Amino acid sequence: MTAPEHLTISGPEDILGYIPHSLGYWPSDSLVAMTMQGKRLGATLRVDLPEGGGRRGREAFARTVAEYLLADKEADGTLLVFFADGGCIDDGREDVGRSRAASFFRPLLADLECALGLAGMPVRDAWCVGEEYWRNVYCTDSSCCPPPGRPVAEIRDSRLNAEMVYLGSSVGAPPGAPSPRNADTPAPDDAAVMAAERDWTRALAGKGSLQAQFDAVLDAWAAALEAFPPVAFSPEAVPGRAGAHDSGPVAAGPGGGLEPDIAGFLRASLRVPAWRDAVLVMAAAGRDAAATGADAFGIFSADDGLAVSCPSLPEAPLTPGGPPSPVADGREASSAPGAAQPSGTGKSASQYEQVAATGCAGDVAAPDGGPDALPGYGEVLLGLSPPVPDWDTLKRLECLMQELSSSGGGEAQAAAFTALGWIEWCRGRGSFAHASLTRALEATPGYRLAELLSEVVRRGTICGWAGRREAAWQRFGSDAA
Repeated sequence: MTAPEHLTISGPEDILGYIPHSLGYWPSDSLVAMTMQGKRLGATLRVDLPEGGGRRGREAFARTVAEYLLADKEADGTLLVFFADGGCIDDGREDVGRSRAASFFRPLLADLECALGLAGMPVRDAWCVGEEYWRNVYCTDSSCCPPPGRPVAEIRDSRLNAEMVYLGSSVGAPPGAPSPRNADTPAPDDAAVMAAERDWTRALAGKGSLQAQFDAVLDAWAAALEAFPPVAFSPEAVPGRAGAHDSGPVAAGPGGGLEPDIAGFLRASLRVPAWRDAVLVMAAAGRDAAATGADAFGIFSADDGLAVSCPSLPEAPLTPGGPPSPVADGREASSAPGAAQPSGTGKSASQYEQVAATGCAGDVAAPDGGPDALPGYGEVLLGLSPPVPDWDTLKRLECLMQELSSSGGGEAQAAAFTALGWIEWCRGRGSFAHASLTRALEATPGYRLAELLSEVVRRGTICGWAGRREAAWQRFGSDAA
């Protein structure tokens, strides 16, 4: 994520105070590198500190950091911050080596200076932040940085930290930390949601390749997305169950969230890969891209006379700029029994596999059909097109997937967590993406899309949108971009 342009930094406490807000959590045993564009902060990168490895390991680590930061084409300098609970640079304490010896960090800093200098982003300054104290790595003035350093409270109480809180930012738990929202205690309507999912799974069986059913599924998702306003949301905020949702025909369940019948239908639809991927594409690039891409990939087959299954949807039009308005055409849910699993062509999953398995967005050519051409699924899922995604609708989708992931386990939960991981990867937040994808694989071991995205994240591949300032997600909205 790039830094908001209107924030003013007056000292190192402000720079260090910005980092937890940029990441969403206070890092531990991490290197945080921030690019500089003149006097302006650029992108923020967090990576785990290396576990030894000797000289070659340090040099490889430094080169990798430099390669990541090269995604910021305008960068001309770098700031480095070592977050190490046991201390990292000799601060005059006898227990300086509690977690890592000071002798490890000096050579690591030297290797980073070399790699970043060769990349045209020389290190301008560096700090070490421990549990209680922080200090400038290069400072030798005891009046400025007296042993064992300056209190970390100065960072937490900095002016910029206060300004970020005023903007609505919060610093939460690290990725993967237990969340009250995901506690073992089920919500009051979970049983009803799961019962509805089973009914809809039977009703949708065998209809994965019907275009009319595809359209009905996107109608339902568009209506549900409209019920979730594009409010600021992040996993670390851990909001209450559907607490920010509007009331209405879609969002009116016992817990204030989705009606169980709607939630069950959406969870059942996530079990079909073609529909799951279409939802992601629709949220980022619009309904036309989702429909046209699915048709071009040939997922549809001839109508076999099966009835279209869809819950009752509201007739109210959606707000301008939101998802396409659903059509309430009186279609009723089919109660005909079928196989326990909705069947799709499976081509949507393999379509993503063609591009995701490369592990690099650069291996896929950007669409060349002109500015008005609709992007394909591969281009959208790797963040190559459209030029800027619909971040507001992706926020809606994030809230909706959080709601759906909390209602039960199985393949639907795996799909919801995978969608959350993809959204975080699009934002450039690999740690949060990894945490969500790990939960997806815990829900359904071997879930293919989660495995592919996990490999992309593991390789350090940066989403196309996250790599361009004009397209990158802005946590505080366009007014702070």
